[in-house]
Amino acid sequence: MNTFAKITTTEAKLFLRTPIMAIAGLLMPAAVLLAVGAIPGMTEPSDKTGGARFIDAWVPSVIVVSLAMLALQSIPAAVATYREQGVLRRLATTPVHPANLLGAQLLIHVVVALAGIGVTLGVANAVYDVPMPKHPLLFLLTLLLGTVSMFSFGLLAASVARTAKSAGAFALVAFVPTMFFGGVYLPRPLMPAVLQRIGDYLPPGTQPLQDTWTGSGVQPLQLLVLAGFAVIGTALAAKLFRWE
Repeated sequence: MNTFAKITTTEAKLFLRTPIMAIAGLLMPAAVLLAVGAIPGMTEPSDKTGGARFIDAWVPSVIVVSLAMLALQSIPAAVATYREQGVLRRLATTPVHPANLLGAQLLIHVVVALAGIGVTLGVANAVYDVPMPKHPLLFLLTLLLGTVSMFSFGLLAASVARTAKSAGAFALVAFVPTMFFGGVYLPRPLMPAVLQRIGDYLPPGTQPLQDTWTGSGVQPLQLLVLAGFAVIGTALAAKLFRWE
């Protein structure tokens, strides 16, 4: 077993030892969807969403909740706690490259996030008859790019934060705008056009996800921007990483 596989296995065991975040990542998005669907009018067609139901347009925003929670709260806190407790200082005396630790954290959290999104899609279809994505492969590609780009923000916070408390502060800088532009606080169709336009290109790609979902077609530039966030953010996280 190579170094990365060993670290990933160890980190997965530690992650599951306190399963609160894992359970939240798996079930909270679906719970939020059920709560939103219970609001009067959410399951009725609306002119503001082009005749679609608000619940149909809101599913990508639920995906934002899942990704933001794991990427911007769980990863930074976990790595910063290691730094605060001196675990990273001890790792620094070994041949382990920081990319291995960051990559292990990324892989574990992405798996949990994707599983939670899968549960959410199943609940949306079963309870509210929300249709599945009309372009499933393009949806999966957009979701992958959006997921990694979102997690790159968390990795950046994890790389530089000295304590778990400061990691939360770093992550909050990205958490609030992500939730806002992702349509969590206010449905995107109700936002001013300029704010919708900005949100079109920000991780985790709420609008491209919606476009591939409804079959209206996604703009290649949006995918390129997401890929840019993913590559640059992850590279910066590895470069800025400090052991103590």
